Amino acid sequence: MGKLMGKLIGKKLLAAIFCMAMLVVVAGCGGGGKKAEEPKANNAAAFAVIKDDLGRTVTLDKKPERIVVTSASFLEPLHEVGGDVVGRPDSKTNMPDFAKDKPSVGKVYNIDLEKVLACAPDLVIINKGMNEKLVQTLETNGIKTLVMDMKNYENVRNEVKVFAQVTGEKEKGDALIKKMDDAIKAIVDGLPKESTPRRVAILHSTAQGLSVQLDTSIAGSVAKMLRFTNVASGMKAMEDNPDAAPYSIETLVEQNPEIIFITSMGEMEDVKRGMEQTIASNPAWQTIPAVKNGKLYYLSHDHFLLSPGIHYPDAVKEMAKLVYPDAVK
Repeated sequence: MGKLMGKLIGKKLLAAIFCMAMLVVVAGCGGGGKKAEEPKANNAAAFAVIKDDLGRTVTLDKKPERIVVTSASFLEPLHEVGGDVVGRPDSKTNMPDFAKDKPSVGKVYNIDLEKVLACAPDLVIINKGMNEKLVQTLETNGIKTLVMDMKNYENVRNEVKVFAQVTGEKEKGDALIKKMDDAIKAIVDGLPKESTPRRVAILHSTAQGLSVQLDTSIAGSVAKMLRFTNVASGMKAMEDNPDAAPYSIETLVEQNPEIIFITSMGEMEDVKRGMEQTIASNPAWQTIPAVKNGKLYYLSHDHFLLSPGIHYPDAVKEMAKLVYPDAVK
């Protein structure tokens, strides 16, 4: 009898253990399912989920209250959609009045990480191609980062959308984009209709010499919007500058541009004197239609050296007026 009871108890015990094991398995599966859903729940509860220009998905759990930017070009777009900053870089241009008294975090080409951290930011907006090295250290310190490109007009439109996500002001972002689009369309629609697009070359002058600007540059972007043909389209970019190609007078003569635009970091009068000397030193320049017909134009620093940001319509207007002075008011 004792042996029979022992067997029964043993079977019951085994059954109980089996049931408990199954419960653990089921619970484990259920737990796995819940964990898989957690990112969705987190994203749904997040203030904003943003894809930046490095291709990263950045989740903001709440609306940022202390923002630092590493480019002065970010200031106006952010301000227009209801944002403010606690730190910004030094800049001789593109510094709006509302940001002049904000703490400096150094020059745009040499951002001081200690000054950035001293601002106690919860978000740092970083200029792509210049300040990405800050990302890892900032993220390690628990500070969210967004890396944004600011060259061509599509970059600016995307930037406004992203900044509107940061501030939670989508309607303001949409309205600003529409305002820019409408202003550019009005300029382009008002230009003379030509059967053949104007052939243009865009040269960038520095102390080291000349380079040729591609379609991805600021001036290249504006020329494309004006339906000009950039003679440098398709040229191989320089290794250290994806928006420019090497210059040679032989290539420029072959490309035969009707119009030449000049951009430069230097003082305008110095740039003009330098270009005049360059042209006078080589008779080949005189064979180019743009030079023979006096169609050599200098573009302003404000609109073409750094990104014009939300003032892209003004950049479009400036270039259009140089070519069509009677059609653009």
